[in-house]
Amino acid sequence: QVQLVESGGGLVQPGGSLRLSCAASGSIFSINAMGWYRQAPGKQRELVAAITSGGSTNYADSVKGRFTISRSNAKNTVYLQMNSLKPEDTAVYYCNALKWGMEYWGKGTLVTVSS
Repeated sequence: QVQLVESGGGLVQPGGSLRLSCAASGSIFSINAMGWYRQAPGKQRELVAAITSGGSTNYADSVKGRFTISRSNAKNTVYLQMNSLKPEDTAVYYCNALKWGMEYWGKGTLVTVSS
């Protein structure tokens, strides 16, 4: 089992920045990839960014150039730096881990971008 706990969400004005953190614990050995998803009201959950165990990253087109995913192996934590935030970035952000074909999810953290 892998446990994931997100933090760092909140209210921010358009153009502002936030950094989300996802702390992993439990059976974290051999996690293949970790990522951030988001779900806005009335919409399906979508991939925002992901990072593999080898360090490769990929991003949704809507966040390229604004968001950066990174990780600290020492802290078993994955980060999502979000800059130039827009109202359409408002959503619950979920951390995801993929291990041996199984997916694990955190409970999510709410990001609200509003003036």
